[in-house]
Amino acid sequence: MAAPGKRLKVAIMGAKGYPIVYGGYDTMIKELGERLVAKGVQVRVYNHRSLFKDRPRMVNGIECIYTPAIEKKSLTQLTHTFCSMLHACFSDVDVIFVVNSGNGPFGIFSRLFGKPTAINVDGLEWLRPNWKGFGSKYFYWASKMSTKLFDRIINDSDEMKRVYQEEFGVDSTVIAYGSNPQSHVSEKPLEKWKLEHGSYFLIVGRLVPDNNADLIIEGFLQSDSKRQLVIVGDVPFDDPWANRLKNLRDDRLLFTGYVNEPENLAALYAHSYGYFHGHEYGGTNPAMLKALGYGCAILALDTPFNQEMLQNGKHGLYFQKSIDSVSNLVNYSEENVEEMQGLRSSSRDGLTEKYNWDKVTEKYIQVFEELANR
Repeated sequence: MAAPGKRLKVAIMGAKGYPIVYGGYDTMIKELGERLVAKGVQVRVYNHRSLFKDRPRMVNGIECIYTPAIEKKSLTQLTHTFCSMLHACFSDVDVIFVVNSGNGPFGIFSRLFGKPTAINVDGLEWLRPNWKGFGSKYFYWASKMSTKLFDRIINDSDEMKRVYQEEFGVDSTVIAYGSNPQSHVSEKPLEKWKLEHGSYFLIVGRLVPDNNADLIIEGFLQSDSKRQLVIVGDVPFDDPWANRLKNLRDDRLLFTGYVNEPENLAALYAHSYGYFHGHEYGGTNPAMLKALGYGCAILALDTPFNQEMLQNGKHGLYFQKSIDSVSNLVNYSEENVEEMQGLRSSSRDGLTEKYNWDKVTEKYIQVFEELANR
């Protein structure tokens, strides 16, 4: 518990670290951490030691602790959180905030040490195709353990709250991710790829099966579109599934790999004719928030999570999980230019207060203060 007059001190762990931004959790920690500091909260973030050549203790007011990990694909994140949790339990932090339900079992340590905890459990990890067999069973068990060992469960969407209620019989607090909408984005970065405004469709995300890039690519190639399909993203390891896609030869396909420069990624979003969102098992998705914030016409896989984010079709069109459905939607979008322009014009209206980073931060502060003062 934070002593009277003492600044609240929060430890954050479970992602790659601060201030790098590779994925949704990394983005959240950066946006949330900086705002917490601005509001007087002491913030400590646990960073993957191997990812940081330089290791300053303080960065933008955030304390950075560099903990080790076993550098294996399936063990890196878990062993990093294990080390981070032990360090935090022996420290003076008031609240420990963990991301990723795979880290759920480590709540046993914070419980033994009497440290208040919250965990953001993200999506349906146990259903993702890349976690088959033991991996799937582990994530289901770990998600269940998170509901028993952590003091507060945080979900990022109402639909995910419903899932956790039905699957594990536990209530959770809904706090979505935020967005940084931008209405004027330069077209100049597109010159790097010889692209022009409206000349391409876009996919952004890791090249993993649950994002359905294969389905979208095959459906697009079956369509009559003369535009290109730009695929932004990759995987940081050699993967046969991803390699098969990257080895496809068609003049309409452009694989950019990772795009880490914010201005380049913003340009790709903002000047696309349509943005394809094939993510299947998550809640509030950061890539979708970027698409809304940059004014994209969104073509999304029909899932309860995507329906929630797009307000049941108010801010996007949907395709089913079939090649023909994707192909038909591409052809439809080509034939209905005015409707696509209407989606682009109104997409930022979909960023309700729920997706405002300042409001998101206020909700997290309320949770942390309740935990610290319990």
